[in-house]
Amino acid sequence: MTQDVLMFFDKDPNMLPLYEALEQQILSRIENVQLRVQKTQISFYNRHLFAAVAFLKVRKANQRPPHFITLTFGLNYRLDSPRIDAATEPYPGRWTHHLLLDNIGQIDDELMGWLLQAAAFSDSKR
Repeated sequence: MTQDVLMFFDKDPNMLPLYEALEQQILSRIENVQLRVQKTQISFYNRHLFAAVAFLKVRKANQRPPHFITLTFGLNYRLDSPRIDAATEPYPGRWTHHLLLDNIGQIDDELMGWLLQAAAFSDSKR
C-alpha cells in the first residue's frame, strides 16, 4: 500500500480494508493495470481509465451506509442491475456506472465480471 493510498483513506480509514480487497482482485484478474491516486479518486487504467474508487455520494443520505466507497466503471452498454446506483451515457456508446460498496462480500464474481468487461472495453478504444 502506498502512502498516497493511505492518505486518500484519511477521509474514512474504515474503508481501507475494503479498498485493499478490491484492488487485490483487480490486480490479480486484469493484466497491465496502472493505478493513479488523485485527490478525489483512485483510478485504474490499462490503455485508458476503466474504473475508479471515490467517496461519491450517489445515493440520498438516508439511503447510504455510514461507511462506503463508490466504484465507477465504464461499459459500452447500460447495465441493468439493482446493484447499480446510477448510470449515465456521457456520449453515445459509453455508459458510466456507479455503485456503493460497504462490505467485502460485494466483491464477487458478478462485480469482477463487470470490471473485466470494463477493462476490455477500455483496452479496445483507440
